[in-house]
Amino acid sequence: MGSNARVKALVHSDSMPGSRVSTVGDQLDAIALVDVCREFRSRKALDRVSLSVRPREIHALLGPNGAGKTTLLRIAAGLTAPTSGRLEVFGRGVSSVRHELQRIVGVVPSGGRTFYQRISAVENLMFFARLHGINRRVAAARADELLERVGLEDERRTRVGEFSQGMERRLAIARALLARPLILLMDEATHDLDPIGADSVRRLVDELRHEGAAVVWATQRVDEIQGFGDRVTLLQTGRVRFCGSVSELVAQGAAVRYVVRLAAPDERALEPGALRLVLHGAAGVESVPIGGPGRFVLTLAASESLGACLALLLDAGVDVLSCEHERQGVEQAFLTLTATAS
Repeated sequence: MGSNARVKALVHSDSMPGSRVSTVGDQLDAIALVDVCREFRSRKALDRVSLSVRPREIHALLGPNGAGKTTLLRIAAGLTAPTSGRLEVFGRGVSSVRHELQRIVGVVPSGGRTFYQRISAVENLMFFARLHGINRRVAAARADELLERVGLEDERRTRVGEFSQGMERRLAIARALLARPLILLMDEATHDLDPIGADSVRRLVDELRHEGAAVVWATQRVDEIQGFGDRVTLLQTGRVRFCGSVSELVAQGAAVRYVVRLAAPDERALEPGALRLVLHGAAGVESVPIGGPGRFVLTLAASESLGACLALLLDAGVDVLSCEHERQGVEQAFLTLTATAS
């Protein structure tokens, strides 16, 4: 059964009483976690976390160690029950599709040894395919197809214990795809991989997204979010600090900064302290040691405009020769938002 037919079968099945269909526009969310809490004894690992992912979307789950990312993925996979809140898959309550979750959701866990080290790659995939209830003939064909897909066709008979971390990570992706899942949960998928290995994993996941999969990509590596994820949710100590596009994350989390080149008849007027006095606290001033004299970074105070700052400089006899917006990266936004939550 193709992915579209499987989605239709899920959507048109009888939903559990009280199940809410989640939509974005006219498109059903592949997975939605609604007000999810999870407590371990007296510690609250997740506190009213909501997250939704559409088909053909990579939703980045960003956060430092201990933020609750792995716990959230385990709940999304149906491996851990939330203390409160709910999980919905294509608009249906999880209890009504629990028997299908293993086929709907593929999981790539973080780190650790998750394969039998003394048997080959293809034998491992055959074993896990049988756990999915896939018959031997189909499982053999599927294992060969996936090993080729992840670039391990030449290592199919190699014992997994001889694999590098990158090879085992690619094998984990192949295992997650055995049942042709509609939802893919990736937990630190590029952890400890070299840049080439990490890039190959991201390209493979991007291909899967274009084929229709909904992907949750959990990471603490802020460098791999930009240009890769469609949306991002930032977790900090079990709470959502931000949810939106990467560009919105940068805009909300980072101060507005401009690189300016200034000139004045009196060089003393171009000292950072003198410029701060002219700006009356409307912007911070930092000198730039490269690129020639008279270059500064202006960090605008909250609610202040660039035009007002430039007008203050011009009124004081300081000429503005050039002005460029300093683009802030995801890393600065991440540090800013998580620092304010501490």
